[in-house]
Amino acid sequence: MSTSPFAVPRAPYAEDPAKSRGRRYQEDESRTRTPFARDRDRIIHTSAFRRLKEKTQVFVAHEGDQFRTRLTHSLEVAQIARSLATALGLDADLAETIALAHDLGHPPFGHAGEDELELQTKEFGGFDHNVQTFRVVTELEHRYPDFVGLNLTWETLEGVIKHNGPVIHKLGQPSWKAISKYDGEYGLKLDTWASAEAQVAALSDDIAYNNHDIDDGVEAGLFSLDELMDVPLIGPILAAVRSERPDLDARITRLEAVRRMIGAMVDDVMGETLQRAAITGVSSADEVRALPHALVSFSSDMLEDLARLREFLHARMYRHWRVNRTRSQARRILAEMFTLFLAEPEVLPSEWFAKSQNRDQAGRARVVCDYIAGMTDRFAIEEHRKLFHLDVWS
Repeated sequence: MSTSPFAVPRAPYAEDPAKSRGRRYQEDESRTRTPFARDRDRIIHTSAFRRLKEKTQVFVAHEGDQFRTRLTHSLEVAQIARSLATALGLDADLAETIALAHDLGHPPFGHAGEDELELQTKEFGGFDHNVQTFRVVTELEHRYPDFVGLNLTWETLEGVIKHNGPVIHKLGQPSWKAISKYDGEYGLKLDTWASAEAQVAALSDDIAYNNHDIDDGVEAGLFSLDELMDVPLIGPILAAVRSERPDLDARITRLEAVRRMIGAMVDDVMGETLQRAAITGVSSADEVRALPHALVSFSSDMLEDLARLREFLHARMYRHWRVNRTRSQARRILAEMFTLFLAEPEVLPSEWFAKSQNRDQAGRARVVCDYIAGMTDRFAIEEHRKLFHLDVWS
């Protein structure tokens, strides 16, 4: 019998679902899924996950259905994470689960929305989308009769809150109060790195957005393929595609270059990670956590190229006047709604008004923030119109 080239042996430092630290609330195990696969399915079925379909990545959702949204971005991250974890001999279900969950707490209008909610809640504890994601899966989603939240495994919760590295230094920030409280009751080892699977999810996020921002930026006309020729990483790849396949039109040339760039970044992470694993000799998931640095990483050369690529994207895309104009409009919408809801909570929908009662000012602000953070772009625009424009019917 031949052995499949994709049958990669399980890495000794991979997370083992059979040895999961379990869930906060005891449940019978699934007969058909591992604990991490069950977490994945719970995330997919949430209201928060569905709402990602109309939340901004870079372009507001109504600007065109060809651009990425938070949902399509999350799916791309999950696909890369699952493939990369499989190739590294890690638990693909856990990597995919964390990837699917990583943006659940993002408010409407992308980073503009996050910046505005942080400003509006500054005196009430602040806002952080990673903390909001954690709150979504531990308290804001209520789908089960015996507990609030999704009752995810310890490994998934750990990956959600610290996939980018230790976060112990953030616990003093007011916006991280919810994490500090939860950690006190259900320790998440916030002073260590997360699992290799969580680190794969974090790097997969970088791979996905760097590539699809190039794709969407060209599609939107913010810059051209020719302007990318001098940009590290994508420039040489684009030149190679044009040299090898001069018959291709601009669209297929762009897509082929992006496909190759994803492959180059994945290969780089694999090479660097396997080298670090060999050097450090890690032989368990807990040894991955105990390392003084990430196990899963880009090489130094790739990091340098990505820094220059991001400089280009910041200058030509993220701060383009068209994007800035949308950011400005989005921030005004959220600011005006936040101010109104806080001053007049009776105009909130009845269930949210009920939640705002018998609370101090900070508590009411958190309810308002949760309501706004859960909105899609389209809903926020429509809600603002209803609040500030009196329709006259003939």
